[in-house]
Amino acid sequence: MRSYLLLLFCATLYGSNFVLGSLLLQAFPALHLSAYRLMVSSVFLLIYLAATRRLTKITLRDSVYLVPFVLIGMLLHQVSFFTGLRTTDATTASLILSLAPIFTALFARLFLKESFTIRMAAGAIVAFAGVFLVVGHGGSLRIAITPGISIMFVCMLALSGSIILMRKLTERMDALVATVYTTVLGCISVYPVAVWSEPHVQAQPRFWWWVLLIGSALLIQGLCAVIWNGQIRKVGAAKASLFLNLQPFVAMVLGYIILGTPISSTQVAGSFLIICGVVLATLQGKRTRKSHDDKLELSPAER
Repeated sequence: MRSYLLLLFCATLYGSNFVLGSLLLQAFPALHLSAYRLMVSSVFLLIYLAATRRLTKITLRDSVYLVPFVLIGMLLHQVSFFTGLRTTDATTASLILSLAPIFTALFARLFLKESFTIRMAAGAIVAFAGVFLVVGHGGSLRIAITPGISIMFVCMLALSGSIILMRKLTERMDALVATVYTTVLGCISVYPVAVWSEPHVQAQPRFWWWVLLIGSALLIQGLCAVIWNGQIRKVGAAKASLFLNLQPFVAMVLGYIILGTPISSTQVAGSFLIICGVVLATLQGKRTRKSHDDKLELSPAER
C-alpha cells in the first residue's frame, strides 16, 4: 500500500506536468524548456547522490540498458513531449499518454515475463473507458490525427519502453543511482539537440517563469523520478504503469483551476472509472494475499 500511495503521488504530479508544460511553453522554446528542466533536476539529483555517498561507477554491463534508456526514455521522450505540447492541448496529450499502461503491460509480458492477470486486464479496460469519458466530452471522442497527435503517440511509446528499460536497469544498480545517471546523461543528450534545432532563441522570461520551471523540475523530474523508479522494482512495471491512467483526471482538474476549463458530469464519471480501474488492477484478492503470506512463512528449504 505504501508503494501504491507513492505511485499515486507521482501520478498526480505527472498529470500536472501537462498543464505546467503548456504554461511554460508560453515563455520558453520547447526543446530549451526540456533542457533547462533536465539541468535543474540533474544538479539536484547529483547533490543528493553525493550527500548520501552513493556514487558508483558505471560498468559496461550497465550501459547495455543505460544507453538505450537515455536515447528512448530521455531524449526521445523529452523531445516528443514538449514538441507535441506545442500543437496539442494538455487534455488530448494526457489521453494519448494514458495508453502507456496498456503498451507497458504488453511489453512487460514480452520482455520481462511479468504476469498479466484477468484482474489487471479488467482494471485496464475500466480505466481506459474512464479516460475516454474524461476527454471525450460525453463519450464521443473526436480527435483528428495531426502531427502533434502523432508526436505524442511516439512520446507514449517512448514512455512505455523507458519503464521496461528502467525495470531492467534497477536490477543491476540502485534505483536512485540509475535515476541520477539517466537524468544527467539525458540532459547531455537533449541540450545539443535544443541548440541545433532552435539556435537563435533569445527568450527572456520573467522571474516567476523561472520559479515555475525550477519548481516543476525539482518535483516532477527530480523527486518523482527517484520515487517512481524505486517503486517500479517493487510492484512491477505493468502495475506501476496503471497509475498513469490518473493523469487525465489531474490534467482536467488543474485545467479547471488554472485555465478555467469547465468540468462536465460525464468527465466526473470518467474520472471515477479511472480510479476504480486502478484500484481493481492493483489490489490483491484475499486468496492471493494469503497464499503469498504463507509462502513468506516457509523456510527456503520448504519452498
